[in-house]
Amino acid sequence: MAATFTNPVYTDNFPDPFVLEADGTYYAYGTNTADTNVQTLTSQNLVDWRRSDDALPRLGNWALEGKTWAPEVAAVDGGYVLYYTASAAELGAQCIGRAVSASPAGPFADDSAAPLVCQTGEGGSIDASPFRDEDGTLYLLWKNDGNCCGKDTYLYAQRLSVDGLKLVDEPVRLVTQDEAWEGSLVEAPTLWREGGKLFLFFSANDYGSEHYAVGYATCETPLGPCTDGEENPILTTACEAAGPGHQTLVRDRDGDTWIVYHAWPVDAIGSVFPGRLLWIDRVRWTGGKPDVLGPTCEAQEVP
Repeated sequence: MAATFTNPVYTDNFPDPFVLEADGTYYAYGTNTADTNVQTLTSQNLVDWRRSDDALPRLGNWALEGKTWAPEVAAVDGGYVLYYTASAAELGAQCIGRAVSASPAGPFADDSAAPLVCQTGEGGSIDASPFRDEDGTLYLLWKNDGNCCGKDTYLYAQRLSVDGLKLVDEPVRLVTQDEAWEGSLVEAPTLWREGGKLFLFFSANDYGSEHYAVGYATCETPLGPCTDGEENPILTTACEAAGPGHQTLVRDRDGDTWIVYHAWPVDAIGSVFPGRLLWIDRVRWTGGKPDVLGPTCEAQEVP
């Protein structure tokens, strides 16, 4: 196995990546292809990835195939819950569903009659992201799909039941598109605790352009309030990565933090082929803030 690697680490289309470590294996989940609802990859080192089976071969009865976006997975007692975005047949919007499996590899099954989250008055709901806090409480974050129809976008958070299948209490708004670099939207929330602080990473701007980028906010609790970082954006177009975003964070076996994200090739922005490729870069924590060492095109040490 090589001691170094260069980005991208996976050169087929793999948008909206999420990575979960389970039983010594890293599982990556991505947005649909023409014949797969939820793409999956596996790796032992975050660098060498192997394609696996469709994690969600059949959607819930409420959902239409073709737009299964941004899947993320939470471990719960007795198994795993996959949160995914799909078109709700009767609601005319993209909505969030949940499916369960005994294995992180799937297959996951959604037995619900309706979406888990669907803010039809705000354009729909997409980009679900689970977060388990230090006390074990599980939360779900997401974005209202306001940019579909000329509305503002917000990143929401709400507590989940212990089994991860139901929402508890009321949702709260954490951040919105209020900075120039964000353009008309914020999306793709990721909560992460580091050094006693809580960070909300998110992507913003037009995903199909070189302006897509990643920023962060600091939050007092998983339900806010949150304050945007002064250094935003912290991951932008560079070297061979155009429009880097829809990030997730993962800790390797040495305790180091990596940011995993997709990016277009600079000569194929918005392309169907090869599409959005999979990149990883280190995150250092400097002065209590995240410092993303990327996009990086030169060789790096394998995690």
